[in-house]
Amino acid sequence: MIIIPMAGLSRRFAEAGYTLPKYMLPLDGGTVFDSALKSFSKYFTDQTFVLAVRDVMGTRDFVTERCRALGIADFHVVTLDAPTDGQAETVSLAIDGADIGDDAALTIFNIDTFRPGFSFPTDSWMDGAAGYLEVFRGSGDNWSYVRPAEGAGNLALEVAEKRPISDLCCTGLYHFARAGDFRVALQRERMAPSSKELFVAPLYNHIIADGGKIHFHEIARSEVVFCGVPSEYEALIS
Repeated sequence: MIIIPMAGLSRRFAEAGYTLPKYMLPLDGGTVFDSALKSFSKYFTDQTFVLAVRDVMGTRDFVTERCRALGIADFHVVTLDAPTDGQAETVSLAIDGADIGDDAALTIFNIDTFRPGFSFPTDSWMDGAAGYLEVFRGSGDNWSYVRPAEGAGNLALEVAEKRPISDLCCTGLYHFARAGDFRVALQRERMAPSSKELFVAPLYNHIIADGGKIHFHEIARSEVVFCGVPSEYEALIS
C-alpha cells in the first residue's frame, strides 16, 4: 500500500508568489503530482494508493482526476478538515480514513519527490524486516538520517529527524511491514515526542527498541529528484 501525505500548505511556494499548490504546478507535460506518483508506475495495478489531502483549490477533484488519468486501479482520497501535527499524524489519519487493517504493509512517500523507475528491494533481508528507509549519501540539516548498526550490514541502529548522525540521508521513502507497528510507534512517540512535530522517521526508533529489524536501502543520489522548494522546481523547468 502506497501512502501519499499531501496536507502541507506549500508555504514556501506561496511566499515565492505561486498561486497554485506545488503538486498542481506544471512539469514535463503533466504536473508535479504526476511526476511523484509515476515513481510507482510499476505498481499502479497491484497496489492500493491512499492520498491524504486538504481540499483547497479543488485538490480532491484534482487528485481523483489525475489518479484516473495515470491509470491507478485502486486509490482512496482521504480529505482532512484541519492542519495536522506533522506527516506521521497525516499518515495515521489517512490509513484510518481508508480503513486500513493492522497487517497491511505501508510505503510512505512525499508528493514533492520523484523516484523514476522505483522498485521495492528484493534482497533477502526484506523477509524479516519490520521496515526500511531508502537513503543516499549526503549532508545537511534538512534530512532524516540513519545511524547504521556496527558490523550489521544495512541494519539501522537509530533514526533521527534533521539531526545528522551519519551521512545516510533518507529520500523520504519509509516502509513499514505492518500498519499496526506504525500505529503503536506513533502512540509511543506522542507519549514521549522527540520533536514538536510528529515526523515519520523517529517512529522507527520505537520499533527498534522493541527488537524489530529496521533496515536501510541505499541508492545513488542521482536516482532521486527533489522538488520541495521553489528553487528545485525552477531548476527542473529551466
